[in-house]
Amino acid sequence: MTGAVHSERERTGPLRIDCHTVVVGSGAAGMVVATELAEAGTDVVVLEEGPFVRPDEYARWRPSESLRHVWRDGSLTVAFGLGGSPSVNVMMGRAVGGSSLLTGGVCFRIPESVLAHWSRELGLSGYAPHGMEPVFEHVERRLSVEEVPASMRSRSTVLFAEGAARIGLPMHPMRRNTVGCRGCGRCNFGCPHAAKTSVDVSYLPAALAHGVRVHSHCRVERVDFEGTRVRGVRGRLLNGPCGRPGDLLVVRAARVVLAAGAWCTPGILYRSGLGRRGGALGRYMTLHPAFRVFGLFDEPVRGWQGALQSAYSDGLEHEGITLTSLFVPPGIVAAALPGIGPAHARHVPDVERVAVFGGLIHDDPVGRLYHPFGRGPIATYRMSARDRARVPLLLDTMARAFFAAGARKVFLPVLGLPGVDADAFGRLELHRIPARRWECASQHPLGSAQMGTSPTHAVVDPDGKVWDVEGLYVACGSVMPTSLGVNPQLGIMAVATRIAWRMLGRL
Repeated sequence: MTGAVHSERERTGPLRIDCHTVVVGSGAAGMVVATELAEAGTDVVVLEEGPFVRPDEYARWRPSESLRHVWRDGSLTVAFGLGGSPSVNVMMGRAVGGSSLLTGGVCFRIPESVLAHWSRELGLSGYAPHGMEPVFEHVERRLSVEEVPASMRSRSTVLFAEGAARIGLPMHPMRRNTVGCRGCGRCNFGCPHAAKTSVDVSYLPAALAHGVRVHSHCRVERVDFEGTRVRGVRGRLLNGPCGRPGDLLVVRAARVVLAAGAWCTPGILYRSGLGRRGGALGRYMTLHPAFRVFGLFDEPVRGWQGALQSAYSDGLEHEGITLTSLFVPPGIVAAALPGIGPAHARHVPDVERVAVFGGLIHDDPVGRLYHPFGRGPIATYRMSARDRARVPLLLDTMARAFFAAGARKVFLPVLGLPGVDADAFGRLELHRIPARRWECASQHPLGSAQMGTSPTHAVVDPDGKVWDVEGLYVACGSVMPTSLGVNPQLGIMAVATRIAWRMLGRL
């Protein structure tokens, strides 16, 4: 039986489905689980809150159209900073394929040091480095993960690499899930050439070929269960006026897999009265808070010509910092330059001379999700003192690399701070700038329904099973027991694959 993608946006009347397994969420975790189970002969239905957009459709979109149609909340979701912490702009996808449509394609394995910590100190023995090796290899083959050649580096990345070498910072080629990348720098808004093997390009065709039925515009609100046995899920179709919740959605299934991401999975469990036993649900979320620095050069840079992300540095790994190249479309870069009105307009012609580099923090689990109005969530983030101390080091290192490469000025992610030259930067006391002034973003929410070895401190067991409810699993970034310190796409897909294999008895 061949599967299909069904849009419920225009449906009239309720939708009722029977299947063996229902997967909630179609992103880097959900589509992986659905494909692995379907290839083993399981009858699988996938429910997705967002729309289904084909690659040839999003290829024609401007970045603003992508933000409007397939980013959650138009990419304006915020984790509110507490205790002098910065607020964090948390960006996520909301479409068939999830955030995999909108990543730079970066594919880091979960670092061995992190896996060793999980297995030795947290008791998650199945996640030891040697045990995860075949899982990573399997996912990398399906995604066609490849190393970005130096020839694909943008001038922006080349300049930063030259400065990094002068201050003793190593650089390494990035690995990404691409086939035939043309270096147009549009990865974050859906690859216009279908060269990025996001799950809608890689896993979805295999899932459909094995009978998976995907239903878009379906908002799951709660899990149905009877006693200690799961019975399915229910929610609403987004077929009301302006895409608001409308008719009833009911799916009866022997197995439920929640893969709605660290931002949305806890809410489904919370509304179902599940996962609260140990007090971990919605807590201990990590975000990998990320910061970017712009370098302004005298020469044209045109950093949009080349791979969006092509190199990284682990020179500050011992400090919990990873530096990664990036360059988003010039309109987005221009919008991030400082100033308001005429002051901002004066900077816009400089866009072609701007280089960009970014860095993220391997952060402590300080994020929390609340659901006070039924649906939610409202997120807060109280950055630890250790992480706050890392940010000035991150910014200082990137700025010094740009100056070493010949930058005239740098623009730091500090609200109200204009561009500074080398002399002004030398006088700047970064550690004295209040953290609430930092411009901070994240595309990596993790760990809000953590796995562990006991229901007293974890929401799910090491195989993704929710404690005390048979047939209910969680398989997405929410199960991560710690931050990863690197872009998590491959790690999420590997953990989801392992959970699917455990369901099938393969491990």
